[in-house]
Amino acid sequence: MSEENKNDVVTGASETIDASSGSSMLEHEESKKEEATSPWPGPKGMIPVTSGKADDANVHNRVFLDNILVKMRVIDSVEPDLTTTILGRKYASPLMPAAVSHLNKVLSDKTRKPMQEKAVAARNMDLLNWIGMETNEEYGEIVSQGGDTIRIIKPFADHHKILDEIKFAEDHGAVAVGIDIDHIAGKNGKYDVVDGIPLGSITMADLKHYAESTKLPFIAKGVLSVTDALKARQAGCKAIVVSHHHGRVPFGVPPLAVLPEIKKALVGSGMEIYVDGSLMTGYDAYKALAMGADAVLIGRGILSELLQSGTKAVEDKLKQMNEQLAEMMMYTGVKDTKSFDPDVLYYQE
Repeated sequence: MSEENKNDVVTGASETIDASSGSSMLEHEESKKEEATSPWPGPKGMIPVTSGKADDANVHNRVFLDNILVKMRVIDSVEPDLTTTILGRKYASPLMPAAVSHLNKVLSDKTRKPMQEKAVAARNMDLLNWIGMETNEEYGEIVSQGGDTIRIIKPFADHHKILDEIKFAEDHGAVAVGIDIDHIAGKNGKYDVVDGIPLGSITMADLKHYAESTKLPFIAKGVLSVTDALKARQAGCKAIVVSHHHGRVPFGVPPLAVLPEIKKALVGSGMEIYVDGSLMTGYDAYKALAMGADAVLIGRGILSELLQSGTKAVEDKLKQMNEQLAEMMMYTGVKDTKSFDPDVLYYQE
């Protein structure tokens, strides 16, 4: 990996950074000769550049989402209550700013700290914030500016580093900690290397050890099958994030496509289920919640606003998404975030 390559601002993966947007270009040598033809997720430079090819998991994600329609149920409908309990704590909404990473390194304006700006936006809106790969020092600086936080740690080959970061998060008031179980492989088919730090495999025994090492709830992020969901439960995880990590896995099934079967498999376990992946609006979030998610992570949905303008723009975008979510809840007779049901959804052939 050449020195001019930086880290993916969401995952920490080693990719080339677009300095103007702070986003990973995620381009490979064979694709640099041609422009992305897909109109989604937006301008070139957004995370990730959607190629429109069959192996791009985000293409399938967006198609799946857009083919879910909603039946209207308005008789007896009332203004909904968005208050949501997550891991025993109450928040203003089920929308959670996602576990992005390295944003403080990518802007040309070094007076700005987008990671702190996101944390402040979450605090101001009474939302649960997530933080991805950051050093302990950087993590401490970020959480000092915000409110409740979940820390997600990379699957480092050095297990002592994972345990150290878990302990640091615990000591600095984290609500929960977790690990990116899906950030293992690099594009060369070997364990990935991030910031020069080797990543490694995650066994169920490892997961159990990490979960038992802390008094905090432990989360497995990057679950995309019933198999991994059941292993996470057996390992003692208190929650999972159903996700393909913004398309890390080629041909990855859309998270919402497997969410119902994962939900069914975990009935009675007490585990909470969160989901991410192409949730760009409150309408997208509604579909995820109707399909069984307890809460949703919003990453790219606020990334452009965050990098371009900071805290206020993120607050405005999340406010708009909450309004869209409430609008859809009113149209479908969902009075609060405990009253979602999948019967309202209609899947186009």
